[in-house]
Amino acid sequence: MIITVGNTKGGVGKTTLAVNIAAARAIQGKDVLLIDADRQETAQTAISIRANNEVMFGIACSTYADGPILRSQLLQQKDKYDDVIIDAGGRDSTALRAALVLTDILLVPYRPGSFDVWALQDISNLISEARSMRDGLKVYSIINVADSNPNSIDNREAASIFSEYPELEFIPSHIVGRKAFSNAAGAGRCVFEIKPQDEKANSELKNLISILFGC
Repeated sequence: MIITVGNTKGGVGKTTLAVNIAAARAIQGKDVLLIDADRQETAQTAISIRANNEVMFGIACSTYADGPILRSQLLQQKDKYDDVIIDAGGRDSTALRAALVLTDILLVPYRPGSFDVWALQDISNLISEARSMRDGLKVYSIINVADSNPNSIDNREAASIFSEYPELEFIPSHIVGRKAFSNAAGAGRCVFEIKPQDEKANSELKNLISILFGC
């Protein structure tokens, strides 16, 4: 399974989600490759911290911010792993475009309160381009770093805008802006691996993993 966490807008928590997803799959016994396709290489730094701390269940990590290189390396390596998670930079890039042609699932996170409609239109256009070149691209959208009150105005407004873009299947269960997610990702881990446990964060990640991987 190849999953890309991507958006043409930055600051929506892509890397935090990508690292949490990768680590969650690793502790489920999967061989995981995390590709950092963001020039900031934050995911690479996080996985290096994980390795240096000798955390059980290792995660392979590569950096390919250039589209043609990402494509060639992904084609060479994808069969060696159970899952490939791509953290695509927060802009329209050659890496994001290359990922969309090869990925099984695109996860598009958006942050309420800083919602930019232009970014939805941009990613929608890229999805249409990718689907014109290949079949089977599944796309989910999710509100990330959401308000803890599911009925907050920001959450409701973000959810309502998604209804205008049916090509992005909206996941109604949000990822709340909990410290557990960012603290875990900063150490190259997922919320299942840190203490004290945040059961609400665990439940949100478990639900997302179930939707993405069907397990």
